[in-house]
Amino acid sequence: MMTRGPAAHGGLRLKPFRGLRYVPEQVGSLAAVTSPPYDVVVRPDGLHHLESSDPHNIVRLILPQAPTADARSRRAADTLAEWLASGVLAPDEEPALYVYEQRKGELLQRGVIGALELSVPAEGVVLPHEDVMPEVVEERAALMRTLGAHLEPLLLTYRGDGGATGASAVIEQTIKGTPLLATTTEDGFSHRLWAVTDPGELAAVTDDLVRHQALIADGHHRWATYLRLREEQSGPGPWNQGLVLLIDTAEYPLQVRAIHRLLNNLPVADAAAALDGSFRVRTLEGASLTSALEVLAGTAGGGWNAFVLAGDGRFHLVDRPDPELLARTVPADRPEPWRTLDATVLHASMLEHLWRIPDSPEHIAYIHDAAAAVEQAERRGGTAVLMHPVREEVVRDLARRGVTMPRKSTSFGPKPATGLVLRSLTLD
Repeated sequence: MMTRGPAAHGGLRLKPFRGLRYVPEQVGSLAAVTSPPYDVVVRPDGLHHLESSDPHNIVRLILPQAPTADARSRRAADTLAEWLASGVLAPDEEPALYVYEQRKGELLQRGVIGALELSVPAEGVVLPHEDVMPEVVEERAALMRTLGAHLEPLLLTYRGDGGATGASAVIEQTIKGTPLLATTTEDGFSHRLWAVTDPGELAAVTDDLVRHQALIADGHHRWATYLRLREEQSGPGPWNQGLVLLIDTAEYPLQVRAIHRLLNNLPVADAAAALDGSFRVRTLEGASLTSALEVLAGTAGGGWNAFVLAGDGRFHLVDRPDPELLARTVPADRPEPWRTLDATVLHASMLEHLWRIPDSPEHIAYIHDAAAAVEQAERRGGTAVLMHPVREEVVRDLARRGVTMPRKSTSFGPKPATGLVLRSLTLD
């Protein structure tokens, strides 16, 4: 998604590492110990499902359960130590870069997992496009610090030069060999992983990537955590790198999906009433979730913001905001593409001004799956706000301008499965 960066930035510096992986003979199946990224797991149902799928599921490390933050970090560290001692997890014998493939039907994604150098100036090399929540960064930092490990790679994208050279050539050659692992997860995605250890191939990948910059597609909080933990160190060491998956979107374009909001304490009737006079609100009589999302998709390009509210057994289209409301509530010191984002209008005009809901975890949950958002809203008596996806070119344009979008504005995918390869900082 991002083009070659200026030489002064130093570009992407990817280093091999000794991957920490599950020993297949010690677990029920590799699929049963994987998880979606920590922020995609729908809690509590998805968390319980993963915990019960296998006693060694990676969710016990990425989302440990305990009464306090300190206790959660300690529990994860104790669990990791136990799994290492019992041979459930074991390090690879030599440092490697890892070629990773996901496939589902016609959807195919391939990229390279490695330890990305953080000591180069971050600006212009790795470009974020979303704001982060400080409390989440603090939680992730405490967990990483206590574990001494990176459990799941960030998803970064760059735009290669095309042709079978550099990293692309190494990827295509590597996949002809026998993978280290192959599994199919319950979402229907097949996953394969190969190690690249040949010095010439490693050099080809690193020499290629150093000429590029990347966009964070998924993992803004983990990126902020990497930088925070790096700043705590006094000199060179393993904290100066972070675990990433790099995808060349010239070869393997990603999908961009919406992230929906669940307003835990706001009933749909109250939400709709508060919008009266500021937005047009129409009930989609007899609509299913599928048809409601189709109606929402049909509003794209109409020149105004649109959302669907759900949680009372029906679906309600919200659109055509009052221009005077937007002028009063949306900050005017940002570019026009930012001011007109659905997420901007939702947070500035609706959540802050009309609904007066703080952007905190007890009030707002961010859920990637629309059906899960609606189901939880109905169960809790709250409101699901279903969103449009943001166009990829808008994300890229704002990132290049150095303008971050409201948090959880986009969901790029497919995301890497968590648990296939970890990075222990004590091994590097």
